[in-house]
Amino acid sequence: MFALQPGAAGAALAEFATTLQRPQAVLVISPHWETELATVGTASQLDTIHDFGGFDPALYAIQYPASGSPQAAQQVVEALKAAGLPVSTDPQRGLDHGAWVPLRYLFPAADVPVVPLSIQHQGGPEHAYRVGQALAPLAQQGWLIVASGNITHNLRDWQQASRGGAVDTSYAQRFSDWVDAQLSCGHVEALLHYRQRHPDAERSHPRDEHLLPLFNALGAAGEGSSARAIHRGIRDHVIAMDSYAFQRAR
Repeated sequence: MFALQPGAAGAALAEFATTLQRPQAVLVISPHWETELATVGTASQLDTIHDFGGFDPALYAIQYPASGSPQAAQQVVEALKAAGLPVSTDPQRGLDHGAWVPLRYLFPAADVPVVPLSIQHQGGPEHAYRVGQALAPLAQQGWLIVASGNITHNLRDWQQASRGGAVDTSYAQRFSDWVDAQLSCGHVEALLHYRQRHPDAERSHPRDEHLLPLFNALGAAGEGSSARAIHRGIRDHVIAMDSYAFQRAR
């Protein structure tokens, strides 16, 4: 519903976009595309994937007519190979809602070439961080890396709270505050082992696919990078919509 109800988080993304130089290309990493190997979308035209059911019919009418770039996608493939990572390609993959929803706020005209990249849940945070490190040269060459997800993502608690059920939702704020503190201090090691470091980690992420793109971003930003909060806030009781911009160390 973020696509129809942008709220403060959507406004913050749109405002942030006005500060960006036009990127050479956008690499978007969504938690809703999971594959065994890191997989790069190589399509020239990216279909808008409505990968959800039972929501407002207006959502299914939304199209985000982004263009891909096989040439740019090949740069991503080569960057991953150069880091010794196995990589695959998909000539059909479009943009799922984890990709096109934030991109609509960042680039509403859909006028920047976009390359989608999958996540590998079985690899966990450390693999995601390594993938991010492999992408660092692209960031240095004028690419924008958009890592999409949520700082907290417990849909069972969201459903129960939305129905008026008795749910202690305070953990979402505690965990998002902890993540913010680690990002502010550059404590990458603590974040990589977040499940062992914070008592609310398991409840904040029963399955960690919605946090994995954060580690891609951390890896791409590099050691000594700084994180600036674009927006912080809890939506729908337990969904932390925090967004960060990463500045590489000079």
